[in-house]
Amino acid sequence: MSIMRSVRNNFAPIHPEGYPFIAIFFILSLVLGWLWDPLFWFGLVLTVWCIYFFRDPERVTPIDENQVTSPADGRISFVGKTAPPENLGLALPECLRISVFMSVFDCHVNRAPVTGAVKRVVYCPGRFFNAELDKASEHNERNGLVIAAKHGEVGIVQVAGLIARRIVCWAKESDEIVAGKRFGLIRFGSRLDIYLPPEAKSCVSVGQLAIAGETILAAFDDRAEITDFRLD
Repeated sequence: MSIMRSVRNNFAPIHPEGYPFIAIFFILSLVLGWLWDPLFWFGLVLTVWCIYFFRDPERVTPIDENQVTSPADGRISFVGKTAPPENLGLALPECLRISVFMSVFDCHVNRAPVTGAVKRVVYCPGRFFNAELDKASEHNERNGLVIAAKHGEVGIVQVAGLIARRIVCWAKESDEIVAGKRFGLIRFGSRLDIYLPPEAKSCVSVGQLAIAGETILAAFDDRAEITDFRLD
C-alpha cells in the first residue's frame, strides 16, 4: 500500500474541465489507429499531453496580506509601471503590472493572488495574437477581475493566446476569495496580467519561472523587497 500511495502522490489530479478534451483526444487516437496503426500512437501521445495539460496539483500558499502570490504557472514576461485597462475601472493612473506567460506545458489553473472581495468581472471579446506580445493585453480576448484587497484594488486579467480559445472564470462579483484559491482556467497557452497599486514592490524579474499560489510576485512591505537579480 505504501508503494501505491507513493505513486499516487507523484501524480497530480486532473481538473474536471479537462475530461471532455481527454476523451476527444483518445477517441481521435482510436479513429486514427483504425486508418493507419502508427497514427494511433501519435494520437496517444497527444492524449497523454492533454492529461498532463489539465493537471491540477495542490499548492501551499503563504498567508500574508502584505504579499502577492502568482496567479499562474509560467514565465514572467513583463514587470513595470503601466496604465491599467480602462474596463477594469481601477481608480489609478498607473499600476505595477506583472505578466505571467503560460506555455502549453504549464499548468493552466489560475489562482487568486490576494485575499479580498471580487468587485468586478469584465469579459472582453477580441483577437488571438501571441500572448507573449504586449499588444495582446489590449487586443486579445480577455477576462478581468478586480479584487478589493487590504492594500487597495488589484486587477487580474486572463488573456487568451494564439492557441487558446476558451477562458473559464468561476469567480463571481461579490464573492469572497482567498489567496491561492482557484478562480479560473485558460485552455492551451495564454497569459495573466496582474495590476497592483504603484506602491507594491516587485519581487520577481523577467524570465523568472513562477508557480501559481506559491511564488511571491510582489510585496507591500520592505522585508520582501528584492532589488537585484543574477542569471547563472
